[in-house]
Amino acid sequence: MNYEQTYHIGNNQPTRTKKTKAVVPTAQRVRPMDAKTKGCGRGSKRQTQVSTCGNVANGFLRTSFLPKLQETETVQACMGIAKMQKDFYKSLSLLAEHYNVEPMQTNQFDYPYNMALAIKDMEEKLKQSVLNWQELRLVQDSKKTYFISEEKYNTGTTLYYLPIEPLYQMLHDPKYKRNAQLLISVCSYLYHIADIPYFRQESSYLYWMYEMHKEWVEQDCETDENQAYKLEFEKAEFIGDCIEQKIFNPMSLQVFSQRLNTFKKSDSFDHECWLTASNAFALFTQYPNASIFRNAPMTEQDPHNDDDDNETIGMEKYISFISHTKGWLYESLAESINNEFNEYAEMQEPTICKRFDKKGITKNTLDFENGLFALLDNMCSLLYNYKTTRK
Repeated sequence: MNYEQTYHIGNNQPTRTKKTKAVVPTAQRVRPMDAKTKGCGRGSKRQTQVSTCGNVANGFLRTSFLPKLQETETVQACMGIAKMQKDFYKSLSLLAEHYNVEPMQTNQFDYPYNMALAIKDMEEKLKQSVLNWQELRLVQDSKKTYFISEEKYNTGTTLYYLPIEPLYQMLHDPKYKRNAQLLISVCSYLYHIADIPYFRQESSYLYWMYEMHKEWVEQDCETDENQAYKLEFEKAEFIGDCIEQKIFNPMSLQVFSQRLNTFKKSDSFDHECWLTASNAFALFTQYPNASIFRNAPMTEQDPHNDDDDNETIGMEKYISFISHTKGWLYESLAESINNEFNEYAEMQEPTICKRFDKKGITKNTLDFENGLFALLDNMCSLLYNYKTTRK
C-alpha cells in the first residue's frame, strides 16, 4: 500500500477570511479587500529578553536546549530509522544546494534531535534568504523521506483592479496625451502578454458583475436617480470598448520601445509614467511570454463536494481591468464583491512547490510575479490619482 504523510514545519495556519459587512474603502492605490486574510505565520515570535543581576548565578540561563520535535510520535513510529535519516539528509543537502545556504551539521546529535535541529536551522535560513519562501514540509511515503519547499507571492487580500476611464480622460487632455499613449502601450502588454482580464470580455469575472448590477438598475422604477445610474453603465461600456480597441491593437505593443525612448519628462507625473513604463518594458523584455497565471495553483477538488468551487477566490477575480474605482458604480460593485469574497475560505495566489528527492530541481522563481504585481500597483496609483495630479 502506497501511503504518504506530510509534516508541516513552522506555525503556518490555513488562510481564512473574516466575516464582515463593512464596505470596501476606496484607497489611493490598489483597493484592499474588506476582510484581511490571515497570512501564514512562520514561527517568528521571539522569547522575552530577560536581564539578571550580576551577582546571581546564571549558569542555567547560559544553557542551550535542543528544539522539540513536533512530529515525535509519528517519526518514532516509522520503520527503518536508518534509511529515513539517510533520505532526510540527502534531501536536506539538495535543498541547501538549491537555495545556496549552508546547513548546520547535526549528524553528531542523536535521533530524533538531529533532524529537529536541522529542520529548525534550515527554516530560519530560508526565511531570511528567500524572498517568497512560505513553508517547509517533510514528506514520508512508502518509499522515501524528502522535503517540499513552498514559495508563494502574498497578495495581501488586495484587489488589483486597473481603472481605464482615467486613461480615456488623459487621452483627451492635450498636456498628458503622450503620457496616455505611453501607458496604453503598458496596458497593451498587460492585456496581450500578462493576460490581465478585461471587464468588457464576457469570460471575465467583472463583466458578469457589471451585467448583474445593470439588470438590477433596469428592473427598478424609472426615476431621475435611476436614469443617472443607467447613463453611468453606458459610459463605462463606451469608454471600456474604446480603450480596449486601442490596447488590443498590436501596434500599441510594437511601438512601446519607441514611445519610451522619445518620451520627454517635464514634471513629476511625467517621470512616474516613464518609470512605470520602463519597468513594464523590462518585464516584457525579460519575460516575453509570461502570464500572471503561470504559477496559479491548481485547485484540489473533492469529488463528493459540489460546493468545492466556492472554497477559493481565483486570481482572475481579484486581478482585472475595470472601468473606474470611484463613484456610485464602483462602490456598488465593491460591496457585492466583498459580500461574495467573505464567503470564501482562502485566496488563490502564485505558488511554486519544489520537491527535493532527486537532482534536477525546478529553477522556477516568483521574480516575475514580484515585478508584475508591483507594476499593477504603480499603474493603479498613477491612474487613480491622475485628476489630482493635473490640478
